[in-house]
Amino acid sequence: MQKLTQILIQLAILFFSIIVHEVSHGYAALRSGDPTAKYSGRLTLNPLRHIDPFGTVVLPILLILMRSPFLIGWAKPVPINPYYLRNPKKDMAKIGAAGPLSNLGLAIIFAIICRITGIGFISFFLLYAVFINLLLFLFNLIPVPPLDGSRIVAGFLTHDAYEKYMRIEPYGFIIVFALLFLLFNSVLIPAVRLMCRLLTGVVI
Repeated sequence: MQKLTQILIQLAILFFSIIVHEVSHGYAALRSGDPTAKYSGRLTLNPLRHIDPFGTVVLPILLILMRSPFLIGWAKPVPINPYYLRNPKKDMAKIGAAGPLSNLGLAIIFAIICRITGIGFISFFLLYAVFINLLLFLFNLIPVPPLDGSRIVAGFLTHDAYEKYMRIEPYGFIIVFALLFLLFNSVLIPAVRLMCRLLTGVVI
């Protein structure tokens, strides 16, 4: 029962973190002139408005069944209409950056709370919250479409370079999963652990 409780709390933290990520995209779009996410009812923390069948439900359950040491997932992307944006190229970069930055912000907030409360039962979940938000932060910065990092990079490209860059989008998920297979344990996780130690003072 205790293990089940831990899993449920971890899932709640994961869902909250990825929902904040998507809502941040929506608010950034709204500030840039695009009300699509607002009119679609996506500027809310209600999880029912953000559930992606695979990323929010199937993948976390599979990771639990596989006894993965971490849980990760994603919510349904908020709709964005670039025709509403005042400066589409720069605004899309800002919108893309808003999601990962929201996770970095959450990681810092949870880390401060963790330092205040000290080591204990609650700190286990605070550390997890820091870890998962840093993982979401770094993962989404990978500059491969459709991840947020590609939007940020696109904001600095010329039109011709952007057209060539976006040709990889149909293969984006294949590239991302290949990179994760090659670099997840050797690069991404060590980087997350280092950032987590710097923020919390705890080695995980």
